[in-house]
Amino acid sequence: MAKNERIICQSDDLVEGGKGVRFEVLLETGAEPAFAIRHGGKPFAYANRCGHIPVELDWQPGEFFDYSGLYLICATHGALYAPETGRCVTGRCAGKGLQSIPVCEHSGKIFMTGEGESSE
Repeated sequence: MAKNERIICQSDDLVEGGKGVRFEVLLETGAEPAFAIRHGGKPFAYANRCGHIPVELDWQPGEFFDYSGLYLICATHGALYAPETGRCVTGRCAGKGLQSIPVCEHSGKIFMTGEGESSE
């Protein structure tokens, strides 16, 4: 594990298109809720904050994907986000995306590797 990496979860905790893992991250606004998911065989992580209004996305704890398992969905107003980029693909987010959290996977674990950055 590199010096700036922080363990989020075990690799097996993230199932393709399945339930995500919630965690906390320090952003420019302070400590914020975040989540990690698996899509296309890779882990991705985002601040748990809709691009439209600052509400958490999950409709049940850890449930971020829509029923198809292809898009992340905001439980408040139904905006859909591409899981591999965090970009808004439809909804009231006016082109604003999710704030990405850099992650990597090795040694059977998912690690946060740095600070968050916007996907706008």
